[in-house]
Amino acid sequence: MTEQRRARKGAVPYKGGCRFGVWAPHAGEVYVVGSFNGWDKTVHPMSGGDDGVWTADIPGVKAGDEYLYRIVAPGGEFMRIDPYARRVTNSAGNGIVKALRHKRMDAFTPPTLDKMVIYELHIGTFGKKEGADGPGDLETAMERLEYLKELGVNAVEIMPLSEFAGGYSWGYNPAHIFAVESDYGSPRNFREFVDRAHQLGIAVIIDVVYNHFGPGDLDLWQFDGWSEDGKGGIYFYNDWRAQTPWGETRPDYGRGEVREYIRDNALMWFREYGVDGLRWDMTAYIRNVHGMNDDAGSDLPDGWSLMQWVNREIRRVKKNGLTIAEDLQDNGALTRAVKDGGAGFDAQWGAVFVHALRPTLTALDDKDRSMEAVKGTLLHRYSADAFERVVYTESHDEVANGRARVPEEIDPGKASSWAAKKRSTLGAAVVFTAPGVPML
Repeated sequence: MTEQRRARKGAVPYKGGCRFGVWAPHAGEVYVVGSFNGWDKTVHPMSGGDDGVWTADIPGVKAGDEYLYRIVAPGGEFMRIDPYARRVTNSAGNGIVKALRHKRMDAFTPPTLDKMVIYELHIGTFGKKEGADGPGDLETAMERLEYLKELGVNAVEIMPLSEFAGGYSWGYNPAHIFAVESDYGSPRNFREFVDRAHQLGIAVIIDVVYNHFGPGDLDLWQFDGWSEDGKGGIYFYNDWRAQTPWGETRPDYGRGEVREYIRDNALMWFREYGVDGLRWDMTAYIRNVHGMNDDAGSDLPDGWSLMQWVNREIRRVKKNGLTIAEDLQDNGALTRAVKDGGAGFDAQWGAVFVHALRPTLTALDDKDRSMEAVKGTLLHRYSADAFERVVYTESHDEVANGRARVPEEIDPGKASSWAAKKRSTLGAAVVFTAPGVPML
């Protein structure tokens, strides 16, 4: 029996049928309801175990069939999308049974950090066809990878791909973390994207969001009807630790099933799609309620140990699997080895770099520039290894939220002016020559 067949959660098709598994410890009854049984709410009951996992083997189910779980609990009756669904019709629709295929871990060797040039890529923008309605897609983005190769890019860092509410988003509002965003394409489209990138010598890094889920179209919220104080239920903290800048939606890093859920998701991107690395969004809010360094009373030790565990698990599955943290608190422990008490990331975004260099580039008057600040950021590092930091002057955060691209900040309304071009080019030169991993 294969590892896929043994999986106890999610929909795992096999020859002649499909095994379903879902964690719902407070449910009294659970049923699989889908296109294969005419959406009958009672014909396929699941068996519950002492660990709260409900399972059912249903013959005749095949890849492409749609399904939901019907959960009957003291708190009511709920129709839920499978938390492990690899594909959904949309963020508020149905799960879709998908065949689980593993990729070879050694099929592509990504560039090492000292040779890497990263391009941060948003599928909805980069993959948008001129004049087309709706967001861009994976197929069009794949067609444009050769352009990036010609620029000298050898790694793309893709903003979150997991299914989110609505069609237009940066992706930092994940509703179903195992499913590829349906507006971008199918799981097959993403596998083809990764394959094409690898053919061109480009590594693929995925942005993942584990500091919160949702908040929109969030079936995980009070998943099996249980919660405390009106909070999120089994997948979330149900006390003051739930609070994040994005609502009371912080996962419960101390609960084994939730830790496994996050670990399984991280490994899925490597095993099933062949990606080369993960960029973790805002790790500061995984390790501390308020996302700070000097707030010990709000530290989340379970969040820290989760990052250590998942990073170890990734290296177990893919020896050269890359992980990058966006922490932005200048905390060297993020990139320290797990054996030395660190979180075990290979690199982290260099907030010190961008926050020193951008003001120097955009200042109108020389007296407002600090060359000492530039010197300091060039010399800054977290350890003896300069490639533990990613250096940049622009990211999705830096060019939005009331801000703009560097040329526009230099000369508002005249981004193509001589001064804007020259100064932004100087900034790019610093990015490409400074110690660290350059990112566009």
